[in-house]
Amino acid sequence: MPTNPEGRALNNQMIDGLRARQNLLDRSSEAAFRAVPRHVFLPGQKLETIYTDEAIAIKRDSDGSVLSSSSQPTMMAIMLRQLRLEKGDNVLEIGTGTGYNAAIMQHIVGETGYVTSIELDNQLADQARQNLQRMNIGNNVNVVTTDGAQGYAPRASYDRIIATAATWDIPPAWIKQLKPDGVLVAPMWIEGMQVSAAFSLQDDGTLYSSRNIPCAFISMRGVASGPTVSRRVGRSTLMLSAHNVQNIDSAALHLLLSDDAEINRLTPALDSLDYWNGFVIYLALNVPSGYQFSLYNVAENQKTYGLEGSGFAITRRGTACFVPYNGEGLAYAFGGADAFMHLQKRLDEWEAAGRPGSDSLRLLVLPQDHPRATAQGSATVYQRQYHHLLVWLEG
Repeated sequence: MPTNPEGRALNNQMIDGLRARQNLLDRSSEAAFRAVPRHVFLPGQKLETIYTDEAIAIKRDSDGSVLSSSSQPTMMAIMLRQLRLEKGDNVLEIGTGTGYNAAIMQHIVGETGYVTSIELDNQLADQARQNLQRMNIGNNVNVVTTDGAQGYAPRASYDRIIATAATWDIPPAWIKQLKPDGVLVAPMWIEGMQVSAAFSLQDDGTLYSSRNIPCAFISMRGVASGPTVSRRVGRSTLMLSAHNVQNIDSAALHLLLSDDAEINRLTPALDSLDYWNGFVIYLALNVPSGYQFSLYNVAENQKTYGLEGSGFAITRRGTACFVPYNGEGLAYAFGGADAFMHLQKRLDEWEAAGRPGSDSLRLLVLPQDHPRATAQGSATVYQRQYHHLLVWLEG
């Protein structure tokens, strides 16, 4: 393996930061991150860029949109904690990317364990194999070029399955190839946002997750890609992500946002983590009647309609309210205050309910013909390609 003292030092600094935050790393994952430096998997990138705690794009489409990236190290650590890898595990990864995550997992499962990693893109798969060879573990990690929705039956069944791309539904092949006591970790789309879910297989054939962490991943490509969840407003750099995004009238919204916003403040003022891990989840599952919930993002270093950065919004014909994550309660009301007042009402309800958030979030994936598929109760039910997805806040 090539040596790079500066890279090793920066890698250790990054790992020290992960270890200091929320006990993200256990002993085995910390050892793996220290043994597998990130720069080996991002040749040509500057070390200062590599060792920031951010996702790094590795391939873009012709329009500049990101097709694949090296995941944020903090999110990698969170998902590995959800996965609960052990020595000797047989692991399937959907989405090889650079091969960095596969190498980390191979170090954890050890010589008696196996990692199979699937990559749809031939170019990325070849580059990942080269990266793994530089780490002298190219023979230990099996990189397969195919559509990840099919899993990889020749090396099944798996103790652990992890997807590193956002999934609209859980492909049946993954469930079939998972051991009865296995764990399946995947970023799931819910109302235009994503949560990394840690599913366990139940006796009745359903998948249940009580450990769900907000996240942001590039969507899966291939046969299990799901519908489009994003839409640009007019010709601006404002992008909205939403369930049933096709219901958003982009032209009408452009006209609404073209007028100056009234600046308001939600109370209490929340920071970005309170929004991200708490109120936004509650709001997404309790959208005011007649409104569309969405997450929004304005291109980096750009400003449009008076908005910049990212946040969340509720919209309907004639009224809209946009709230930036980092605005500490700042709210941009367009077309009157109706949307803002509905948001404040939901915020009051969330406060009165004890601020439920990701720690209270529960997900259940079940076959469409399952007896519980129509038993909604307090759950929001989403019909997906292969299953029904039930989502609720417990307690």
